[in-house]
Amino acid sequence: MSATLPTLARSAARFGLGVVYPPTCIACAAATGEPHTLCARCWSEMRFIERPFCERLGTPFEVDLGVALLSPAAIADPPVFRRARAVARYDETARRLVHRLKYGDRVELARALGAMMARAGAELLLDADVIVPVPLHRSRLWWRRFNQAMALAGALSRTSGVRCDPFLLARVKRTRSQVGLTRTQRGDNLQGAFRVPADAKPHLAGKRVVLVDDVVTTGATANACSRALLRAGAESVDVLSFARVVTAG
Repeated sequence: MSATLPTLARSAARFGLGVVYPPTCIACAAATGEPHTLCARCWSEMRFIERPFCERLGTPFEVDLGVALLSPAAIADPPVFRRARAVARYDETARRLVHRLKYGDRVELARALGAMMARAGAELLLDADVIVPVPLHRSRLWWRRFNQAMALAGALSRTSGVRCDPFLLARVKRTRSQVGLTRTQRGDNLQGAFRVPADAKPHLAGKRVVLVDDVVTTGATANACSRALLRAGAESVDVLSFARVVTAG
C-alpha cells in the first residue's frame, strides 16, 4: 500500500495542475486532453514526411515505386552528409511551431518536437554515436538567449539515449541572415563559418554524428557543418531536423 502513495501523490499533483493550467495545443493553444501535444486539427494539418522519399535528402516523392530511390537533386548535386530526415514539410503548422520555439521563448516546445524527431529519425539514431546541434555564433546567441537547435538536440538525446555534445562544433564566423538568399549565395555565405575546436577532434574521430537543426531549407548549413565535422575526423554525418522546405519539382 505504501509503495503506491508516491504514485498517487504524483497523479494528484498532475490533476491539480491540469485544473489550474489545462493542457493546450502546442501550435494553436486550443484545449487538448494531454499536455505537450497537438490538437486534432493541427495534427491533421501537419504534412508529415513519410516514405516514399529520397534516401539521401529525405524529400518526399509523389509516387511510391516500391524501391528505395534517390531524387534527381541528390544525383545531380550530392550532399556532403549521408542522409537527411525531417518530421514534416515546412508549411503553416510546422512553421508556427518553429517560430514559437525560436522567437517566442517557448523552450518547453523542444520536448514535443524532439519526441517527433526521434520517431522520424529512428534509423539515423539507431547507429549514431553522438548528437551535435548546429551552433549559433556567440553574438547571435547573446541576442537570442538560447539556441533552438541545442534545445531540440537535448530533448532528442533524452528521448533516444544517444549522447549530445554541443562542443564538437563551433560557429566561428558571424554570417549575414540566410533569409532571402539563393542556394549559391547561402553556400558562399557559410564558407568558413564552422569549425571543430582542436581539443574536440579526439572526441569526434571515427564517430557517427547526427547533426540537429530546426529547419533545413536548401541544405547549405547542413553541408557546411557536415564538411567541417568530416574534415575533423567524423566517420559519417546524418542530418535530422524538425521541418524541411520542400519545393515543387
